[in-house]
Amino acid sequence: MRIARWSHEPRCYNSRVRLSTCTLTTPAATRLVWDLPVRLAHWLLVVAVAGSWATHYAGVEWFEWHRRLGYLVLVLVAFRVAWGFVGTRHARFASFVRGPRAVLDSLRSRGDAESVGHSPLGALSVLALLALLLVQAMTGLYANDEIMNAGPFYGWIDPGLSNRITTLHRDNSEWLLVMMALHVLAVAWYALVRRRALLRAMVTGRKDARIVPADAAIPGSRLPLALAIVLAFALILALAVRAAPEATIALF
Repeated sequence: MRIARWSHEPRCYNSRVRLSTCTLTTPAATRLVWDLPVRLAHWLLVVAVAGSWATHYAGVEWFEWHRRLGYLVLVLVAFRVAWGFVGTRHARFASFVRGPRAVLDSLRSRGDAESVGHSPLGALSVLALLALLLVQAMTGLYANDEIMNAGPFYGWIDPGLSNRITTLHRDNSEWLLVMMALHVLAVAWYALVRRRALLRAMVTGRKDARIVPADAAIPGSRLPLALAIVLAFALILALAVRAAPEATIALF
């Protein structure tokens, strides 16, 4: 009789019973949570950041690709920040950024209750990554390799200032690497220990209907607006790069 009762109670997901137990006895319905622009920005950032690291260590002949990937990172981060104000419901900062009390409650509960969107701890990770990526991309515009290559805005500032920004660019990359490692470990822990398909949700945009009420699902991705924002940021950056004076490295 206990088995029959559980087989007809989708609310079991909200109890302390594991999702894997519930999925054996309830339909696998899903609802849309993450829009396509958020998902594309997420995975394109993964590719762009990995490519930036690879081209940085590949040698000076790869600097032009390093610069282009930096442009991509900057446009994507700028878009994600803007989308945090005008995007779909769960992409907006107002929907997932919480105060210290919510973060402490999440720590005490060890994340027992899965959030529809980002959890309070996940929100801190998102904000930290966006901030570090923005600093990395912005400082790259003014940095130089002290050999023969420089960012497009190098000609607008004093070489000494560029060297200090280059140091910040280098140091920030270390913090970014640490933050990304923590992010990957957290996702792996949720996937392997808590049995939550966070990666699948960031690919498909959908989560189990038992944790996403019908009124919490998003109806669509608002693609035209997202595309307009991306194009606007890309155009602004392209015009700024074109207007910048030619960079000439001061070796001595």
